[in-house]
Amino acid sequence: MILKTFGWSFAVTALGLVAAVFYGGWTGFGVVAILSILEISLSFDNAVVNAGILKKMSAFWQKIFLTIGVLIAVFGMRLVFPVVIVAISAKIGPIDAVDLALNNKDHYQELVTDAHPAIAAFGGMFLLMIFLDFIFEDRDIKWLGWLERPLAKLGKVDMLAVCIALIVLLVSAMTFATNAHQHGGAHVDKAQTVLISGVAGLITYMIVGGLSGYFENKLEEEEEREHEEEEEAERTGKKKPAIVLAGQAAFFMFLYLEVLDASFSFDGVIGAFAVTNDIVLMALGLGIGAMYVRSLTVYLVRQGTLDDYVYLEHGAHYAIGALAAILLITIQYEIHEVITGLVGVVLIAWSFWSSVRRNKALAAAEGKATGSDEKTEVPSGV
Repeated sequence: MILKTFGWSFAVTALGLVAAVFYGGWTGFGVVAILSILEISLSFDNAVVNAGILKKMSAFWQKIFLTIGVLIAVFGMRLVFPVVIVAISAKIGPIDAVDLALNNKDHYQELVTDAHPAIAAFGGMFLLMIFLDFIFEDRDIKWLGWLERPLAKLGKVDMLAVCIALIVLLVSAMTFATNAHQHGGAHVDKAQTVLISGVAGLITYMIVGGLSGYFENKLEEEEEREHEEEEEAERTGKKKPAIVLAGQAAFFMFLYLEVLDASFSFDGVIGAFAVTNDIVLMALGLGIGAMYVRSLTVYLVRQGTLDDYVYLEHGAHYAIGALAAILLITIQYEIHEVITGLVGVVLIAWSFWSSVRRNKALAAAEGKATGSDEKTEVPSGV
């Protein structure tokens, strides 16, 4: 099971590390290894959230996620995305941006850092909406009940999540503009860019999330109808072939997963510049990490881990909220990547531990109930 799920990740790791040695010697090997670990630690919460969505998809679309999805994640977000950002921010062509990345790495890093406020605003708003929609939904299973119960009641107010997200964005942009004025106005124009990028992130979430949610509901309706028809067929003695569900639902859920992964990868791409400004080593290291995140996602789905440890999804969404806050804070202030990674790991570890405690408590209660029944039955049979 491990080899089947992580086989491609192991192969990509071997090839990536060999390529790193040929490209940058043992120093390159070390850099790629560090970046791989960085990406995995920063994106573990991504795997948990992805698993919650992927478990609703067929085996075919799970394979698409591991093949085409990996190409988008590795080459699109970890290699092409930084180049595109530089090309847009510096107003140069893609070829010139690639040339800059390969031959003038310091200037390339400066341009990417310069574009960070816009990237952080887009990704921060997208992730913030995911977090807000989660905590404002009334759920049967609650992890931090003292917090989630009142938030679920507030969630009954229409468009509350959107209003809060827009308020957070306005505060972030205004704070950025105020600080820019106080320091000579060097980044005043970027406050508008932050605002526009944040609104773009919000719109992207509403479009992609809305479409995926719509088709997910259609999928559930179709599954319910199919189940009723199968029960009817069993009663009448007529066998009915299984319906192949339309691919629209899975496609939009796949699209939602890719946008979600892109938002998660922002912090990894930006954080990678703290380790190296070599785009080749960066792509190798982050690409290896992205492979493991995807394999871990499929592993969680196939093992049914989210069903066994019910608070994991809660922990992952709280980690999303923390990452959204960190991205929005980094528009103006610098936060070390270690903090970013540790916050997600701590929250997920905490939710896992809570899940284990819950399972033990339920097992103990069930054992007591069974023992009580047995004691009751013995006298009655005498």
